[in-house]
Amino acid sequence: MKKLTILYISGILLGSMTACTKDFEEINTNPNVVEKPNANFIFSKAQLDGLNNNYFATNILECGGMIQHYATYKEASGAGDKYLSNEVYYSAYFNQVYPTALNETEIVINTLKDTPTDSNKLNIARIWKAYLYHRVTDLYGDIPYSDAAKANSAQIFLPKYDTQEFIYKDLLKELDEAAAALDPAKASFGKADFIYDGDVVKWKKFSYSLMLRLGLRLSKVDPALSKTWVTKAIAGGVILNTADNAIMKYTDGPNDINRNPVGFDSRKQDFTAGSFGQKNVEGGKLGKTFIDLLKATADPRISVYAGVWQGTSQNTTLAIQKGFPNGTKIAPTAAEQGTYSEPNQSTVFKYDAPLVLISNSETNLYLAEAAARGWYTNETDKDLYEKGVKASFLNMGIYGVSYAITDATVYLTLNPFNAAGSFEDKMNQIHTQIYVALFVDEQEVYANWRRTGYPVLVPVNFPGNVTNGTIPRRFKYPTTEYSVNSANLAEAIKRQGEDTFTTKMWWDK
Repeated sequence: MKKLTILYISGILLGSMTACTKDFEEINTNPNVVEKPNANFIFSKAQLDGLNNNYFATNILECGGMIQHYATYKEASGAGDKYLSNEVYYSAYFNQVYPTALNETEIVINTLKDTPTDSNKLNIARIWKAYLYHRVTDLYGDIPYSDAAKANSAQIFLPKYDTQEFIYKDLLKELDEAAAALDPAKASFGKADFIYDGDVVKWKKFSYSLMLRLGLRLSKVDPALSKTWVTKAIAGGVILNTADNAIMKYTDGPNDINRNPVGFDSRKQDFTAGSFGQKNVEGGKLGKTFIDLLKATADPRISVYAGVWQGTSQNTTLAIQKGFPNGTKIAPTAAEQGTYSEPNQSTVFKYDAPLVLISNSETNLYLAEAAARGWYTNETDKDLYEKGVKASFLNMGIYGVSYAITDATVYLTLNPFNAAGSFEDKMNQIHTQIYVALFVDEQEVYANWRRTGYPVLVPVNFPGNVTNGTIPRRFKYPTTEYSVNSANLAEAIKRQGEDTFTTKMWWDK
């Protein structure tokens, strides 16, 4: 009887399917599956994920310690501070960026590439992709690029590693093409873009400003090519005004992803609530090198950047600031630990603080270098240097109008630009300002320091360090790549050099 019932029901179902083939597609469409991705939504997520990527591990524990913006007495978390090998920290950025921000940006590009009316969205996504990839390659060197994030679109599950030379040249090409294709008369992302609200004129300036940054990155390995791209970027039009600064906007909730990762990630993992400078989980403090520099030059930005806990509030006056030495494992008492400077929780560590990606301070300082090289003659290196400093002072106002430093006269008088000095003297001054002005973007400061060597940093030689007492030049590849993508990784290592912290990448040679 049971068998007959099953056959009967099967017959009814078969008859129903035969009689209703006109509804087959509708019946077999999963209402919970999105057939075409929402490009606006995914682009928003790609922006958030691109900047939320392991900020604390990458920017503070690794890059921030290496460039001596930060320091800690602890060993496990002192990877960058003491040049130690901690796979959890050096692999974090690589492991997270591909499945999130890079994959999301690739989905946006694939969704829009055949829709001419969405060309602005497409080209903004191309610019964002270039921004993301330059961050990855600047940490690791040769990386998956042309084959990356193509598991869905092209079924490439084991992407090859491209040379950094190829990547950089392609990124510059992408920035050039995307900027030229932006059209103010066409639609854009609007409020789905948390940086510029879809303003294509500003995105064009962002693209040329990123081109300026990447062009100068080539100055050591290929000066002629560097000059070509720097002059192209300047001709295209870089960010020169505060209104054009690329600033990511955040709110204090409702979800963690809406909060600025500089403050949220750092305060969650080290500078925790109730610590008040005395019980930081990872022992993190601002570095002595950084604080001493700010104090020696009477830099008013120190009160925006730093504070020493006194009770339950931070004192931000210059005189009281004190940086912790790099490369030590001597644990201070809780009371002593509380006497060292930490990032200001009312400004740079505020949950809803804006985050600067590229500003007119950075571009003017890079233009000052271009002028010092003779690649830009419209203004003097001295004038551009001073514009960069003034812009940085005014940009402190992103944390609130009261933080803007409106008069740089005293500072520039105490620290005048050495217009009669050698090229290296000028480079030292210009890039010491980059070191200060770009604080919290530790990845970019670390990359720029490797290119220029300025400011001059004295390495530590902590017992057991893996670099023979030299500041690391790159991050190692994640150990997962050795088992999952071993053949392609082996080819990259054979080409680039041993997978160590001291192997120099292409633009650093």
